[in-house]
Amino acid sequence: MKMKLIFLVVIGMLTASMATAQSTEKGKTTFGLLGGLNLQNLNAKDASGDKMENDLIPGFHVGVNVQIPIAPEFYFQPGLLFSTKGAKHTGDSFTTTTNISYIEMPLNLVYKAMLGRGYVMLGFGPYLGYGIGGKVKVEGGPVTIENDIEFKNVVEPDDDMLTPYYKAFDMGANIFAGYEMANGIFVQLNSQFGFLKINPEDKRIADNKSSIKNVGFGLSLGYRF
Repeated sequence: MKMKLIFLVVIGMLTASMATAQSTEKGKTTFGLLGGLNLQNLNAKDASGDKMENDLIPGFHVGVNVQIPIAPEFYFQPGLLFSTKGAKHTGDSFTTTTNISYIEMPLNLVYKAMLGRGYVMLGFGPYLGYGIGGKVKVEGGPVTIENDIEFKNVVEPDDDMLTPYYKAFDMGANIFAGYEMANGIFVQLNSQFGFLKINPEDKRIADNKSSIKNVGFGLSLGYRF
C-alpha cells in the first residue's frame, strides 16, 4: 500500500510539472510520442543463490514524455510508458517464459547538441515502475501450463503453489543515446538496469537466497512536437 501511495504521488507531481512547464516555458517545452522494441531479461539467482541462465525475450513499449529546458543544451525529460518485460528459462525438461506488464515513469536528464540539421541526444536517470499484469507459461513435452501473475510483497506458507508471485514496485536506471531530426522525428537506443528485487519474500522456502531483477535493452522511434 505504501508503494502504491508513493507511485500515485509521483504521478501527481509529474502531471503538475507538465502543466507548469507548458504555461511557463511556452515555445520551449516540447512533448514526445514514442514506441518501440524491448529485449528484456531477468538477472536472477535461485533459492540456493546460484545464478540462473535466462534468455532474452522480445517485448514492446509505448508512451509519452515532456522535455523541459533547464540549462543551455540540458533538459529534464519525465515520461509515462507502458512496457512489457520478462525472460525465458530453459531447464532439463521444461521451459518457463515470464511476461510482466508495467506502467513506468522515466525521469531523465538529457543533453542535446546540434549535429548536422538535427540533435544528438544522451540521457540518463532513474525510472519507477509498477506491475499491472503478466503471465508465466511453463512448457514441457505435450504439457503447457499458464498462470496469471499475482503481485504481493510477502508470500505466505498457505499461498497457492502454482501461482507465480512478484512484487509490483520496481525501480532502476535508464541510459539512452539517439538522434533527433529537424522535423521532430527521433530514434534512440535504450538500456535499463533494475535496482530492486522483484521477487517477494517467500515464507514457504527456508534460507531463501533467490533474487530477480529486471534488465534490458530497446530501440525507440518517436516524434517530438
